[in-house]
Amino acid sequence: MSPSDPQADDGARDEAQPHAEAREESPWAFWRSVLITLAVALGIRQFLLEARYIPSGSMLPGLQLQDRLLVEKITFRQRPPKRGEVVVFRSPYHFDPILTGPIKPGGLSCLLVNLPLIGSLPGLQQPACDAYIKRVIALPGERVVADPSGRVSINGRPLDEPYVRNYCPVDRQGVGPCRTLDVVVPPGHLVVMGDNRANSWDARFWPGGPLLPESELIGRAFWRFFPFSSAGPLPEPNQMDR
Repeated sequence: MSPSDPQADDGARDEAQPHAEAREESPWAFWRSVLITLAVALGIRQFLLEARYIPSGSMLPGLQLQDRLLVEKITFRQRPPKRGEVVVFRSPYHFDPILTGPIKPGGLSCLLVNLPLIGSLPGLQQPACDAYIKRVIALPGERVVADPSGRVSINGRPLDEPYVRNYCPVDRQGVGPCRTLDVVVPPGHLVVMGDNRANSWDARFWPGGPLLPESELIGRAFWRFFPFSSAGPLPEPNQMDR
């Protein structure tokens, strides 16, 4: 049968027709794909991995402003945090009884606020839905002391902190602007501080006390992916023996 045969043309049209009808019968195929993709992305963000950026200078010099980090959420389901790890956790406005007041924000409201684009809308920001990034300094059962300069000792032994470069200024009498800290960490809690001791709103300053419940942890920051010039795993500091 030649290509110019009318019957051949009719046959070609008849075979193509079901495909056209199939496309017409699935007007929601695109939106289903969008919803599935969104659900998968939210599931990964909620349970496995999410990206965060550094909004302040509290972790200088190791972490710079606007650094982009990956935060994984699996490790702390298998083991407790270790000293020196950089952790992301819910804002003190979420767990500090003095800051939260009688009403504690629910997880659904914070999930909506943290969605891309939605959370940037004016009037939707909620301090209790923010996330903080600090370093684990003290573990359960330890006595942690921070002097006016921000230097730390654990159970009477000075803590080696090569990541700290900016301590609080003190005068000849050892008096400085930063608050001191002296606490024994109870089970299920941590003490976290920023590397920039002179400019970090951390355990030393929270109104309700210096303890971070482990249940408020979001995950462990482990990889910097931007800027590209410093991309790679976050350095592992030397761990002080418990």
